[in-house]
Amino acid sequence: MSDERTPLLYLVHRIPYPPNKGDKVRSFNILRQLAKRHRIFLGTFVDHPDDVRYIEQLSEWCEETHVVRLAPRRARLCSLRGLLTGEALSLPYYRSAALAEWVGQVVAREGIGQAVVFSGPMAQYLDIPGLRRRIVDFCDLDSAKWTQYASDHRWPMSWLYRREGRRLLAFERAAAARSDASLFVTDAEAALFRNAAPEVEAKIGVMQNGVDADFFSPEHDFADPYPAGGPVVLFTGAMDYWPNVDAVVWFAGELLPRIRTKFPGARFWIVGMNPTPAVQALAGESVVVTGTVPDVRPYLAHADVVVAPLRIARGIQNKVLEAMAMARPVVISSAAATGLEARPGYDCEIAHSGEEFVSRTVALLGEVALRPTMGLAARQCVLSRYSWSAHLVALEKLLDSAADSNVPHTRGR
Repeated sequence: MSDERTPLLYLVHRIPYPPNKGDKVRSFNILRQLAKRHRIFLGTFVDHPDDVRYIEQLSEWCEETHVVRLAPRRARLCSLRGLLTGEALSLPYYRSAALAEWVGQVVAREGIGQAVVFSGPMAQYLDIPGLRRRIVDFCDLDSAKWTQYASDHRWPMSWLYRREGRRLLAFERAAAARSDASLFVTDAEAALFRNAAPEVEAKIGVMQNGVDADFFSPEHDFADPYPAGGPVVLFTGAMDYWPNVDAVVWFAGELLPRIRTKFPGARFWIVGMNPTPAVQALAGESVVVTGTVPDVRPYLAHADVVVAPLRIARGIQNKVLEAMAMARPVVISSAAATGLEARPGYDCEIAHSGEEFVSRTVALLGEVALRPTMGLAARQCVLSRYSWSAHLVALEKLLDSAADSNVPHTRGR
């Protein structure tokens, strides 16, 4: 029986499997959805040795893959070419002559007419003949992120980050102009880009994040990974990502001591891969740094309170959705809550300052009966508003040749 699925080019800046960090959760779920209706030709990078073993598993969803090994240290040196060429440093970082050659060949060989790219810099590979439809999933407005970084660093890094913000925005605008649709994870991110690039306003849409609520479910029975002692306050995430590093350093240094005046036995667990030296230095009597764990769900299931104290955040945080899906009470910074359709004080707690973060965390630790009530409300919020299948309808409509030219928007249901 012939395969009636149409061929599609999918380009991702980091191997979309396993879905063990924020961007890979989104890119993997997009891949899984697209593979239902399309023969996927995937081009991607592997930037961590642990991910090499997963390359073969991509064949479950992809007809063909082209994977480029990326050494971050060497890529950072290569990215400095942007200072000479005048372009954003993110572009040479993800530039590969071998990937560009494969893209041109596979599009011509397979007659591929449609392409989806995940992350703005990957749009540099789309300027080739044959493609009739180009969709860029920017996720977040990365140029705004770099500009935000600048305000938190001293010169010369502040200058470098500010420059990256300007140059990357110029590329994002050009890429959006050459594409048929530009997608963002929240209305707020899309609004930022509309203001920055009014010439492509009609082609800007929203495709929110979702969560696998069957996988992240309190119905699973997990052994308690925590030793006996005081209450557990948990943070999960990739610990080589600077906003996560900044969040846990701030929380452990400034907020946790104030929480421990009320709950002296409280311990802060930092669960996530690749902890930087700054994160590892936090480990001590009241802070536990695990590094990579085989499954984050046992830690979520048995945490008393999950926190997301990010001071720099763009888009809806997968770590927050996963904790809510596991029916855990969550305290979220206002930055991390941007775009989240949840009721403060009912589905979660949202803190607008360090003082509020402490008071809301202390209140949840003290109100043992309140925690399961908020946890159940949190899970119901996820079930009703954050289904991957519902959100990815937007992408399917864009790839449907019968769809009209308007860029669809998905909102929580």
